[in-house]
Amino acid sequence: MKSVQKWWAEPTNRQVAAILIVGFLFRSFIAFWLPPGFDEAYYYIYTQNPALSYFDHPPLVSLVSAIGIWLTGEVSQFTIRIGSLLLYPFTLYFLYRAAVHLFSVRVGLLTLAIASVIPIFQLGFGTFTLPDSPLMFFWTLTLWVGAVEFFPRDRTVYIPSYRVALIGLLVGLACIGKYHGFLLGFGLIGFCLTSRRHWAVFRSPWTILSFLLFLVAFSPVLYWNSQHDWISFTFQGNRSVPNRSFKFSKVIDVAFAASLYLFPTFGLPLWFVSIREIILTVSRRFSNSIHSFVLWTSTPVFIIFTLIGGYQQILPGWTMPGFFSVTPLLAWYASRWRSSVLKRWLVGSTLAIVALLLFALSHVTLGTLQKPGQYALFGGFVAPQDDPSVDLMDILQLRREFSRSPQLLTALKNADFMFSNRFHMAGHTAMALTPLYSTPMTCFDRRDLRGFAFWSTAEQWLGKTGLYITADKFQTQEDSAAEYVPYFEKFTKLGEVELRRGGVVIDRIHVFQGTNLLKPFPRPY
Repeated sequence: MKSVQKWWAEPTNRQVAAILIVGFLFRSFIAFWLPPGFDEAYYYIYTQNPALSYFDHPPLVSLVSAIGIWLTGEVSQFTIRIGSLLLYPFTLYFLYRAAVHLFSVRVGLLTLAIASVIPIFQLGFGTFTLPDSPLMFFWTLTLWVGAVEFFPRDRTVYIPSYRVALIGLLVGLACIGKYHGFLLGFGLIGFCLTSRRHWAVFRSPWTILSFLLFLVAFSPVLYWNSQHDWISFTFQGNRSVPNRSFKFSKVIDVAFAASLYLFPTFGLPLWFVSIREIILTVSRRFSNSIHSFVLWTSTPVFIIFTLIGGYQQILPGWTMPGFFSVTPLLAWYASRWRSSVLKRWLVGSTLAIVALLLFALSHVTLGTLQKPGQYALFGGFVAPQDDPSVDLMDILQLRREFSRSPQLLTALKNADFMFSNRFHMAGHTAMALTPLYSTPMTCFDRRDLRGFAFWSTAEQWLGKTGLYITADKFQTQEDSAAEYVPYFEKFTKLGEVELRRGGVVIDRIHVFQGTNLLKPFPRPY
């Protein structure tokens, strides 16, 4: 108790706690109200199919997604996000401690403030259940341990210690969060190669143990892939293979988009600081070891994926671990600004980001921009059929409306399996309906099955009765159900479930019953 009181007596510690607590409460509010995204719903299926690894990702996202379900016994957008919500304060704290050790307490506090405010960090790392959440937890813990290891305060000569072995273990754990972790390991090796002071690490027995611990941590992924033709590595590798000619204009587009996701008042300075520091560090032959350490553990990520964006479509989150790690350098620059400028920058950016996030949340949940809508501002602006936010399915409303129909509820109870025509649609459906009855979920799609190709066999459902569930856009625009009619002895429509927002129907979920699957549905893999 005395140690806690002593810690709390420090003004800096109270500031750190305040930032972490306020951020946690704000992200929890968003997590509670925002419907699950496509990937989040799909990762819920991971929790229903425990494995050492998965087709498209390593296993930690499954564990993180399951934490809230285990704790509460409930399935909702909030419970699948509890793991991410709990991890992110520690992620921020590790980044803060690394920045304090490398620079100063002032830089550490600014790093914490900046990383807590940037919207895509808040959402992608600290709210949504994504592989990025465990990745960044172990990434920043590696940064902190690495900072203490490579820049000891009690001596000028570097002598490798047991922390080198610990770094190997942590990098391995980052890799079973997301394969981005390999770039962290690459960056650490690059740093040691370019810093003469740290060449001793390559002669240390701790480095051998570090590599062995990395293999131990990563072994679940290696074993699973060895049993499945290395499909995960093949899938991820193919995503970086060019599918068009390289265009520098696309690189500029990716860089500009990253600045928007970071929010321009942070994104543009992050780009400026990173490019300036790369030029200075290279021109000075990596003489500033601290700046070199930060750059090597950050810039390879966003530079490589930004360049890949010149010939291949990339997702916004792919570059973000690098920007997150380079935040201490931006904080170091900002620490030298005038206090009035710094305050206006941080406070103004924070107020703008909070206002925009809350406004976006109000539209997704209430339809404040929807036309028509009960809560629409100025009569609304966007019709539901033109609004991509309606694809974020309200799973709790679907569960509630489904349970009100005796016919649909009986059909769900008697069904041997459920299926949909898109892997993300299957995820939303499973989140909504498996809590009613534990009916297994699969996907019948000739194009992209993702993990569903490994969670069941095509022959497994022969002679079984299935419920086909799909969204209105798939049924009314292309009659997706017609594709499945030849595969069942009998295929009939049971009904529709209306989903409303702002008092207006924004989607209809179509439910069909297929009796006696006669032949396996073709699979792409």
